Amino acid sequence: MECLEEKLRGLSIARRSRPDEPTYLLHVALQPTGLLAVSCSNFTVHLHNKDTLKLVGEYQGHSGPLCGVTFAHSSPDILYSGSADGTVREWDVRCPGTEAVQTFKSDPSHSYCSFDLSCSDTLLCAGTEQVNNEDSFLVFWDTRKPGGGLLGVYSESHSDDITQVCFHPRDKDRLASGSTDGLVNVFDLSRGAEEEALLATCNSDSSAGSVCWSGADYTQLLCLSHDEGLHLWDLGQLDTEEPLTIFSTSDARSLTLLADGGGVDYLVGGGWLEQAQKLLVVGGQNSGDLHLMECDDKGLRLLRSLEGGHASTVRCFLWDSAGESLVTGGEDAQLLLWKPGGEELTTGKRESMKSESALRLKSRPHKKHGNQRQKKAA
Repeated sequence: MECLEEKLRGLSIARRSRPDEPTYLLHVALQPTGLLAVSCSNFTVHLHNKDTLKLVGEYQGHSGPLCGVTFAHSSPDILYSGSADGTVREWDVRCPGTEAVQTFKSDPSHSYCSFDLSCSDTLLCAGTEQVNNEDSFLVFWDTRKPGGGLLGVYSESHSDDITQVCFHPRDKDRLASGSTDGLVNVFDLSRGAEEEALLATCNSDSSAGSVCWSGADYTQLLCLSHDEGLHLWDLGQLDTEEPLTIFSTSDARSLTLLADGGGVDYLVGGGWLEQAQKLLVVGGQNSGDLHLMECDDKGLRLLRSLEGGHASTVRCFLWDSAGESLVTGGEDAQLLLWKPGGEELTTGKRESMKSESALRLKSRPHKKHGNQRQKKAA
């Protein structure tokens, strides 16, 4: 089997989208049967053909910044989007441009900055911004109940904006959440009440920006912070005396990762590649160049640099294992498809269409809290 490094080495631009207006591309999700969903900073969700990147549909309805998009696992024609407008909306991609099939809401004071869908497709969870400078909430719904069946909230585990919620890929009851309070929490929802459900708390020592499950049995957690820190924890060590931390750096920008002795300007995100059994971390430079890295107990190692694609900061990526291709989107309004041996019909880096008013800055100040608790030192 061709190793991951060889696959990445052959990547080049195969397709490049041509947006009609400047907008940041914030998140991207893959429907295996042929679609890409992209959340945009103008509060819309775009549908693209995953092979040609042709725009095939658009959803409007949200009135605030989007915090993500995801397809249902067992019903891939169902798409969910979350927003700071206090709604998670369910769309049917067979009917692009139509109204949402269902809208999930909670308290009117709630503004969502993250959401995810369980691997069983039955449970939605959204993380709120801090409410009244006091509380932040994890909100849960049963997707099977008509009218957006609100199940309840967890309110004690975070003290600031909940920037990420991430369900386990195989365990429908396992949930990780990250917050600007610096904490990453892991819950077993089958235990019911919040205090009993909280299994572990890891401290990133900074504002947590993204969290993802990784490792052969998805027992590891990767956390990227808003100030470009990276932490990889092994939750398989929870019941042992061994430390949880596999690798950690407070600032990935300080690492010498590139051939010229330089480093990345920021981290885009990470993802576990099941077939390759590797944790892929994507970093970038402000020029638009991308750097694909492997992360393990030895740290970060450069696998491939991608140049000449984007003209400014990249905000999202995904690896399509079936197509052995990479999709990237950014603040230059471009959606790019990278494939082995790809040859773009029109060459040359596209000029940035970056919008002056497109959403808040990626980096946010980190607030310190004295009441942080930790079930096991990482």
